[in-house]
Amino acid sequence: MSLEKPASERKSRSRLERKLTVLKLGGSVITVKENPKTPNIQAIQRLANEIIRAKIRNLIVVHGGGSFGHPLADQYSIKEGFKKKTQIEGFSLTHQAMLELNKLVVDAFIRQGIPAFAISPSSCIITEAGRIKIFYNSPLAKLLAMGCVPVLFGDAILDTEIGFTILSGDQLVSALATRFNADKIVLGVDVDGLYPRDPKTGSSKGLIEQITLRKLKNMMVDIGRAKTVDVTGGMLGKISELIPAITCDVQALIVNASKQDNVYKALKGETVVGTLIRKK
Repeated sequence: MSLEKPASERKSRSRLERKLTVLKLGGSVITVKENPKTPNIQAIQRLANEIIRAKIRNLIVVHGGGSFGHPLADQYSIKEGFKKKTQIEGFSLTHQAMLELNKLVVDAFIRQGIPAFAISPSSCIITEAGRIKIFYNSPLAKLLAMGCVPVLFGDAILDTEIGFTILSGDQLVSALATRFNADKIVLGVDVDGLYPRDPKTGSSKGLIEQITLRKLKNMMVDIGRAKTVDVTGGMLGKISELIPAITCDVQALIVNASKQDNVYKALKGETVVGTLIRKK
């Protein structure tokens, strides 16, 4: 009797062994962050077009909450955990708001021909004190093997210690990149990359084009926090969450997804303005 795997299983496995790209679309790009529950439809459609044009075979997309998730999470103090019954409504509302935004993103992807499939993190992840503890990722692996593009998001999620919390899209991106042996992370934000100081409040000069993990850790105290409401910590939070993945030799490229074709170029490996973070 032959011990060789069936052809269908060999094909499925070979697809999963291809290098993976994890793309994060910031909430500040796909929503109007100053106006509650206001999507930036034009940006979502443009980004969907850039993704389909890039023809990336092995891709996971994660998007932020922007003006959908963050205001509600902040209003009900969801990140701090379950402390009073009035928060339960906020826990539900925050999740529902993210489902609404996710539907807008996935619908736009499908219209462009991207085989997108929505995945709610709260259905497969449980945290412990805000950090991912349980991650049932078999459905994601199956979707990737079939050629689908899973689309996840920062979510209101159950927590073993504090009842519930907010799982940031940035922590999720790093976890996905690590678990699925990603080749690179593309972080699409609303600035051109990393600066010694927040370009929204200070000088926009001195873009850091490349940086190693060691140098990044040394300069993290100078990275400014976002001025608008962001319960996951602004740019400082994003960079902090990338560190575990970069430690595992995943390259991270930060680009301005508000600018035409930057995400396309980043996915294709073309020259693009941004910040490349490497382990060494």
